[in-house]
Amino acid sequence: MAEGRGSARAIGAMAFAVACCYCCVAIADAATTYYVGDSNGWSFSSPSWPNGKHFRAGDTLVFRYIPWIHNVVAVDEDGYNGCTTPPGSRTYTSGADSVTLARGDNFFICTRFGHCNLGMKLVVYAA
Repeated sequence: MAEGRGSARAIGAMAFAVACCYCCVAIADAATTYYVGDSNGWSFSSPSWPNGKHFRAGDTLVFRYIPWIHNVVAVDEDGYNGCTTPPGSRTYTSGADSVTLARGDNFFICTRFGHCNLGMKLVVYAA
């Protein structure tokens, strides 16, 4: 029996190819979770942590730290540069905070004990 364009085998092969393409696109678009500072956690060495990494909007940053020593405040560029907390800034204090990156620069500071002024701040660019 000849197999033509409408054969079950041809339709099945086409469906498989479409499913494979869809899976590849879904995997490529999957967000990545990053642990700020890797094994060191959110600390004074965190400002250099993003170097060499490529972040995308929708990726998640997990900040791990000792809550009574540090916090994480998502700020704008002025807050980052001045180590201030502008109105509307989100403050995280759990010690295991997940933050989803927005497209562009994402700014974070620690406002405990003058830590930001001592360099505990982070900027992450997400494409």
